[in-house]
Amino acid sequence: MKAATTRSRTPDRLCAEAVDLARAAAEEAAAPGVVGEHEGMLSEGDRVVTHYFACRELGYRGWRWAVTVARASRAKIVTVDEAVLLPGPDAILAPEWVPWSERLRPGDMGPGDLLPTDAEDLRLEPGFSGEDAPPPNSPVSEEFTELAEAEDADVTEGTPAHQATVPARGSIAALAEELGMRRARVLSRYGLHTAADRWEEAFGAKTPMAQAAPASCVSCGFLAPIGGSLGQAFGVCANEFSPADGRVVSLSYGCGGHSEAAVMPRPPQPVPPRIDETRVDPFPLRPSPDSGSVPATEDASSAELGHS
Repeated sequence: MKAATTRSRTPDRLCAEAVDLARAAAEEAAAPGVVGEHEGMLSEGDRVVTHYFACRELGYRGWRWAVTVARASRAKIVTVDEAVLLPGPDAILAPEWVPWSERLRPGDMGPGDLLPTDAEDLRLEPGFSGEDAPPPNSPVSEEFTELAEAEDADVTEGTPAHQATVPARGSIAALAEELGMRRARVLSRYGLHTAADRWEEAFGAKTPMAQAAPASCVSCGFLAPIGGSLGQAFGVCANEFSPADGRVVSLSYGCGGHSEAAVMPRPPQPVPPRIDETRVDPFPLRPSPDSGSVPATEDASSAELGHS
């Protein structure tokens, strides 16, 4: 078994002296006057040395031209391997690229902007369109089931104000909760209208964001419904990237973060080749009988018979 060979850390003398050759290679790759002074060299291995030159080009402060030279064993001629521009220890580098989905922050969306939604977005799930819903009078319909549960529900003793837990859906206590019978006072019609006017002005159909939106909130998967009479015209936005996140929005409001407004772009597909190299084109050695042509061998034999 052969022992592993170790590369020498001492620069090769001929490669180390080839500074002018390395500078000429750097000036050929760069523009005139861009290559600066020699900043040192590094032994890359046996008879391989990299020379570094300062870069004077604007916008590349701290970068260096690196020219690698080498020579063959027992040869005295030094040749250039490559010349590239590399960042030095104090070079100014561009920040690491971050995908747009990680760069986006709440509040970055403006009027007319679209936020593509991935088809497998964990914040969304398939909804109910009502196409496969049974008739209302069907025994398996939801309305029939709720009605049966409400009829079979036991009436809780005491007034709704003395109940410690949330009443069950379909019970008398739940109806009293919705009508506001457990509170001393509820919103009047004037209070409801003023609240609706404020919310419509802030996040309504006439705002610049809604005017440039591709769809309204009524069909958005990020809309959380609210109860009461105001729930017929308003809801709560649950999209963290929307400017209305956590706000009461009108059903006619909209923004670029609509769940169905845009989808994630598909990865680019390569262009199909113009020449199909996988297909074999047949070339017959003899013409078909329908073509009417006679092979060359038959012409020669006919000529011989004619002379004879």
